[in-house]
Amino acid sequence: MKKLLAALVALVAIAGVTVSIAGCSAVPAKITLAQNKPEIDTALKAYAADWSKANKVEVTIKSVGGSSNIDLGTQLKADFAAGDMPDIFAIDGIQSYDQWKDIIADLSDSKWAADTSVAFKVDGKVYGFPVSVEGWGLAYNADLLAKAGIDPATLDNYAAYKAAFEKLNGMKKQLGIDSVVSMAAGPDMGWVTADHDFNALLSNGLAYGDKSVTNALLGGTVDAQRLSQYADWVELMFKYADKKVLTTGNYDSQVGAFANQKAVFLHQGNWVDPNLAQANATFKMGFAPYGSLQSATDGIFVAAPSYYVVNSKSKNIKAAKKFLEDMVATDRGQTYMVKDAGMIPAYNNVKLSPTGALSQSVQTWVSAGKIYSWNQYDFTNDFRSKTLAPIYNQFANGSIDKAKFISLMTAAFESLKQ
Repeated sequence: MKKLLAALVALVAIAGVTVSIAGCSAVPAKITLAQNKPEIDTALKAYAADWSKANKVEVTIKSVGGSSNIDLGTQLKADFAAGDMPDIFAIDGIQSYDQWKDIIADLSDSKWAADTSVAFKVDGKVYGFPVSVEGWGLAYNADLLAKAGIDPATLDNYAAYKAAFEKLNGMKKQLGIDSVVSMAAGPDMGWVTADHDFNALLSNGLAYGDKSVTNALLGGTVDAQRLSQYADWVELMFKYADKKVLTTGNYDSQVGAFANQKAVFLHQGNWVDPNLAQANATFKMGFAPYGSLQSATDGIFVAAPSYYVVNSKSKNIKAAKKFLEDMVATDRGQTYMVKDAGMIPAYNNVKLSPTGALSQSVQTWVSAGKIYSWNQYDFTNDFRSKTLAPIYNQFANGSIDKAKFISLMTAAFESLKQ
């Protein structure tokens, strides 16, 4: 998802689907939205089609990410070079904001800004429209855990997970599973490891908003004990994952193994709810805390995953702003976000609740105040995708051992020292 390619000339433009306006001979405006959540592509295009008809504005949705061989950051660079930047595009945090800040419009006067506490802000000004609230930990199949006599409430540290994984592995035939964990660490799935899993090193067990570990690593200082415990956790997940899915699997194969009850745990977030619904996965499920520490933790990782920003150079900036405003203010927009896309809304005026089991689990953790930050996006795309992701991939395919994983990670962070 964040794998920048070296040469723009090698880029292949992704296909954008244009939503046409039936029965309209003249279109006064056109807007393009580029986003990085392919799992909501179908629902977003359907909403865009309805909004187009109502507003007589042609909308093109471009979705980049998932298992594709190009990420949104790379695509945006190509669009910029071609003089074809979208009117609305997604950023994931301060690093991508800094890259595009010269063309990002100030949205502080937007009505929706007063209805969310997680808007993307810089120096007190609102620049980013939070797409949703998302959470991840380890999703579990409660039915399979019950058959194995394992209470998910006990899974809150490394030792507890180790014992559970060993027991489940010994019951593979009885449970009908291929692996204990559905985990992906292949070349095209670096966002699973170097974005989401990496964040466990940065924030697990810390107060929400605590960036002490993040800032230390950004300054080249490594907590050897914390990194060692984290490496134990990565090793444990890799050991009990299906090797084919782990090393070469894509998003669909990873999520599919869990949906088809061929794995007890899934390393993903509540954004997979639509995929699970399509697969008719009706078993009981939820999220358990992460086991990357020896000490117990009691929470999952929750934040706004990305933000829509408006291109200040757009010829149709008014229409672009209205497209976002209507997503929050209208019944159709709210239905799209919560019911169609299965997202947890980031806006307090939206009273709908998602029906997906994992999204409901996230809401339970949020309501209890048991959440940890997302700090991975304080690191550059290049560092995550080009430096960290290959280290995870080597560890997953067995070309390096845990000691080498630790040494390579340490060297990567020390290289950041100014």
